Amino acid sequence: MVQTNGTEGSGFLLIGFSENPHLQLLQAFLFLVTYLLALTSNFIIITITTLDEQLQSPMYYFLKQLSILDASFISVTIPQSIDNSFTGNGYISYVQCVLQVFFFMALTWAELAILTVMSYDRYVAICYPLHYELIMHPRKCRGAVTAVWVSGGISGIMYTTATFSITFCKAKVIHQFFCDVPQIVKLSCSNDYLAVVGVNILMTVAASACFISIAFSYIHIFSTVLRIPSAEGRSKVFSTCLPHLCVVSIFLSTGMWAYLKPTSDSSTTLDLLLSIFYTVIPQTLNPVIYSLRNDTMKRAIQKLILDREFTERKIVFQCH
Repeated sequence: MVQTNGTEGSGFLLIGFSENPHLQLLQAFLFLVTYLLALTSNFIIITITTLDEQLQSPMYYFLKQLSILDASFISVTIPQSIDNSFTGNGYISYVQCVLQVFFFMALTWAELAILTVMSYDRYVAICYPLHYELIMHPRKCRGAVTAVWVSGGISGIMYTTATFSITFCKAKVIHQFFCDVPQIVKLSCSNDYLAVVGVNILMTVAASACFISIAFSYIHIFSTVLRIPSAEGRSKVFSTCLPHLCVVSIFLSTGMWAYLKPTSDSSTTLDLLLSIFYTVIPQTLNPVIYSLRNDTMKRAIQKLILDREFTERKIVFQCH
């Protein structure tokens, strides 16, 4: 199954967390539970923010986009890994690997971009409430979301083009549960991976700018909130903003470490553990941070459930 030539049709072999069949099944089960949890929670947010008329503000519009990105992002890597673990076959075709790299990198950048936009939205709402409707006009919000998706597509194209311009001269064994760029680069025996390094540096500068913008927004949010006389109001903002900032920090720091460290300086176990922090955890925690800790979202969820129960009871009663 492992190919050593550079032909495009040879595909790759994914070596995940363990070659032990029992551990593979355990990993598949944990991934399946996490995946279903992430999908369910994100689809609930998408449904509520679409149907509930009270959740049509820019904040919830951006939250719906984040949930779409989260559900898409985690669907790029986890189902393939679950299937590989259950079947005991880690083979992935060349085309599948190309598509996985494209969508993974495109959605990674789009997710960081939408988080930056969301932090700016909260900054304007808290620090400039009187100008909020003017600054966050619906047309501007749609333009920002369009820019998020377009920039994600550009990032995906750049990474995919740079990565698969490499000449592979080693056995096509990827020590990861998905086609991760740093692991693919290790299969090169020449300096033609320098294009990937260039893209990494460019995207790192852009990601750093996003993080600085997010940090700037939250510093001003916190300074404004500290002047609020209500302790309950301060606690409410901090309980949402601090977890969000932590998740963004973990997402960025682990991803940048994995993509910027020297290719020769590799620890397979460390690479696998780090990948969980930028492929699974943020997409699973984001719905919890933005919905379960938000009273408006809680009421919307309860309303949706109660309305459905009421409708079902009414239909049953009419049938009888």
